[in-house]
Amino acid sequence: MKISVSRTLSTQHPDNVRPPFFSENTILGAEDEIKEAFYAFSHLGSREQLWDFEGKEVSNTVVKKLLTSYEPFFTKNKLGKDVFITMRVPNPDVEKTEAKILLEALESIPRSYDTARIFYGENITPIFEVSVPMVKDHKVLVRIAEYYKKIVVGKKKISLFPHDISVGEWIGDFNPEEIRIIPLLEDKEGILKSAEIVSEYIKQEKVNDYLRVWLARSDPALNYGSLANVLLCKIALQRLHDLEKETAIEILPILGCGSTPFRGNFKPNNFSHMLESYPSVQTFTIQSAFKYDYPHNMVANTIEEMNNSSRKKPLIIEEEKCLQIIEKVSMAYQKQIPLLAPYINEFSKHVPKRRLRKLHIGLFGYSRATAGVKLPRAIEFCASLYSLGLPPELLGLHVLTEKEIDFIHTVYKGFDSDLSDAAQFYNEDNISFLPHEIQNDVKKVVSWINPETDSKHKKITSIILDDYKKKNFDILSENIVRAGWIRGFLG
Repeated sequence: MKISVSRTLSTQHPDNVRPPFFSENTILGAEDEIKEAFYAFSHLGSREQLWDFEGKEVSNTVVKKLLTSYEPFFTKNKLGKDVFITMRVPNPDVEKTEAKILLEALESIPRSYDTARIFYGENITPIFEVSVPMVKDHKVLVRIAEYYKKIVVGKKKISLFPHDISVGEWIGDFNPEEIRIIPLLEDKEGILKSAEIVSEYIKQEKVNDYLRVWLARSDPALNYGSLANVLLCKIALQRLHDLEKETAIEILPILGCGSTPFRGNFKPNNFSHMLESYPSVQTFTIQSAFKYDYPHNMVANTIEEMNNSSRKKPLIIEEEKCLQIIEKVSMAYQKQIPLLAPYINEFSKHVPKRRLRKLHIGLFGYSRATAGVKLPRAIEFCASLYSLGLPPELLGLHVLTEKEIDFIHTVYKGFDSDLSDAAQFYNEDNISFLPHEIQNDVKKVVSWINPETDSKHKKITSIILDDYKKKNFDILSENIVRAGWIRGFLG
């Protein structure tokens, strides 16, 4: 059976300002996320929901809860055929303390299968795809695929003592017999090696129809700057397309994109631009700001148009020139971040939470090039800098020459519009609070753009900085939210 792969993937990224109507609290808990999955399917029209075990406390009985709580909807819309739950699990190679959560998540897949079989009276696999973050090579993907086949399913053939029945005869069968693995690539090395990683996995696991590949737009931007991340994704998409032609296997990219320009600039009033900028992407993530910070009808209509669209060939780019610019702007960006880190880390304490999450240090903290500088996650990072009146999209760009900017326009069609979208929230009065090196670099970039400043946002960010200086922290979070309302995203 060929699966119709969705065009949108509803995720649990907490970048929203407004809490959803179905939540009694501003912080979504585990039961709220069950409601969210149903809402994404039934009211927004998204066909796929991420169920995120990485860094979050989520229920491993999501299938049972959805089917029993919303029986009429799921009777008509079959989970695993019409709408889909896709897991994201910890990567044991990187997240050692979370490693066993991977095993728990994999063990829940056969149980979900049993639940769906009883509910539908037929063999339907409600969960069959697992995304693995921070992938650097194909081995972790193969390990997870083989662990599932040999351990989770394979134990059904084992007898626990001589001459006894097998585990399968005792407990029942274990299905599905295998699962699909989606690599999530989140650093420069992994993104540039995407085609190589996928090729090796295809060979080793004998994939013969399609494979999904997830390119991140948040943590790589946090590590290297927004422009560098965009160019990295462009290179990866071109290389994956070449691999698709070589293997005759469909390579279906997922682009992880938030509403902030720094994290993708994907929002309901900008979706057509995204389709033009990333024509070969099959699936775009719709994060919380996309879902809750815009009118419901606009969101639902956008998702419907996305569902009715189809992917095309990628834009052709000159990789060598892109790589030179990536190296140049990422080095400039990484020199700026240690100067800003004290302000970001202090401000991030006052950014309101939107989801129950475990503590997780941003990838920048692992970068040798930054001497161990630790930062909050990308959403809090963006929210902090926007609240200061410094859109992070402006960082690292001051080293570009006019000739390089002309080249960027040929490969990154939305460069000017993304910068303008961000720069309208620049507060020139607040910049004097920051180190002189940052002031000079940012003012140079702003002079190219000549943005039309959002006066309301400027006023609030001026108040935020004034309250910060006076240590009026009680009102600080409230004004950070007010500024987010104007932007249409928290971070």
